[in-house]
Amino acid sequence: MEPAPGPQEKYQLITRNLQEVLGEDKLMAILKERELRIYWGTATTGKPHVAYFVPMSKIADFLKAGCEVTILFADLHAYLDNMKAPWELLELRTRYYEHVIKAMLESIGVPLDRLRFVRGTDYQLSKEYTLDVYRLSSVVTQHDAKKAGAEVVKQVEHPLLSGLLYPGLQALDEEYLKVDAQFGGVDQRKIFTFAEKYLPSLGYAKRVHLMNPMVPGLTGSKMSSSEEDSKIDLLDRKEDVKKKLKKAFCEPGNVENNGVLSFIKHVLFPLKSEFVVLREEKWGGNKTYTDYEALEKDFAEQVVHPGDLKNSVEVALNKLLDPIREKFNSPELKKLSSAAYPNPSKAKPGEKGTKNSEPEEVIPSRLDIRVGKVISVEKHPDADSLYVEKIDVGEAEPRTVVSGLVQFVPKEQLQDRLVVLLCNLKPQKMRGVESQGMVLCASSVGEPRQVEPLDPPAGCCAGERVYVEGYEGGEPDEELKPKKKVFEKLQVDFRVSEDCVAQWKQRNFLTKLGRVSCKSLKGGTIS
Repeated sequence: MEPAPGPQEKYQLITRNLQEVLGEDKLMAILKERELRIYWGTATTGKPHVAYFVPMSKIADFLKAGCEVTILFADLHAYLDNMKAPWELLELRTRYYEHVIKAMLESIGVPLDRLRFVRGTDYQLSKEYTLDVYRLSSVVTQHDAKKAGAEVVKQVEHPLLSGLLYPGLQALDEEYLKVDAQFGGVDQRKIFTFAEKYLPSLGYAKRVHLMNPMVPGLTGSKMSSSEEDSKIDLLDRKEDVKKKLKKAFCEPGNVENNGVLSFIKHVLFPLKSEFVVLREEKWGGNKTYTDYEALEKDFAEQVVHPGDLKNSVEVALNKLLDPIREKFNSPELKKLSSAAYPNPSKAKPGEKGTKNSEPEEVIPSRLDIRVGKVISVEKHPDADSLYVEKIDVGEAEPRTVVSGLVQFVPKEQLQDRLVVLLCNLKPQKMRGVESQGMVLCASSVGEPRQVEPLDPPAGCCAGERVYVEGYEGGEPDEELKPKKKVFEKLQVDFRVSEDCVAQWKQRNFLTKLGRVSCKSLKGGTIS
């Protein structure tokens, strides 16, 4: 039997892989006296996905360190956050969260008997709690409440009062759950500092706050329930996991905003203390890493290929998901899942969202547009006006793209250039070579015709998403159906502004680093 860890070892376990700790001295003082009491809360809104394994693996660390852990299913918070979860669905979604979170914890070997599970409405509707909400509202300014929720509460043009109450309730939870510390993502920091400022004004103690980094999703941005391609659902079939991982951003040698590497660091390594890269013998065979830094170094130096990394994560992830899939294969939980998160496409005829009630929306978020890096450019073997390019868009293999740019752009100007690529057109053969995308270019209106490839902002990485301002959160079609002419309908309103910025209906094309532009073709079209 292993000896119980001392205060320093407990501190290391509790804080490993965290981005920030507020109240380190208080944390150490408590650990020297007794076990830490800590809680993690989750608002029961969007469907949990594999990123939830990140806090789950930290909860496993807390239990190893002897902590008393409470998990809060924040059902009332879910309703207050601009009604992300309608009241009539709250009970169903809360039950779904309880089942799926427990299944996740069991899949990583966490003993449930050492955890306390609480619903927010178990105590947040009591007389005492309600009076404290009023007491808090008498000392908190509107400015501080709005600022505290800025990273967590859905921001709208005309915010509801409920969104201003949200941070105060989360602060009071620390007192009513009788904990020493609260754990969450670094996006909760403003709520945590709000709690530290205002709880003492009610005569309550300031708590310790532990923050996880925000783990990038598969597209390189935050993993989100509302962005389908950025996340893998806990109940996704194995073939869906493979497909989503194949599309994941994982540029060779790039360790920044790499969701695949981040998942290994924050989930797989802490659980097993090792990670096996699976490779064919001709590429060196399998390699076992016992510390994450060595794996990251090998990936940065391109000793480990993105395709091998993705395949290895796929195997490890499916081992975690198998027991969850099995549990949710029961008729009772299948029924709960479909009731808590009804599929809009299966709604009854005439209901909102069905094919029978409304025409299909043609909006820019249906286009899968990404930053690409041109790896090679060759003349088409059977067409003098066409190039055949290999373009890296952050997938396991570069895409083959055929472009009619020979008479407009010299080959050397395309080589190693960043371009903007439409990735979800149906692949089609162009003079015998299958093209798997379209390089978007600006074209002059008059004669002689000039063409310039669109330029992503400097510093972008291959695979980063390009979106139209105001349409950041939508989900691209898996593949644009040629008969529906979605791209053609949108492309009619593509223009280059007077300051050379690519636009749709005067809304800018953007990446997370800024605007997409062209070199000189003001007022031009885009195709």
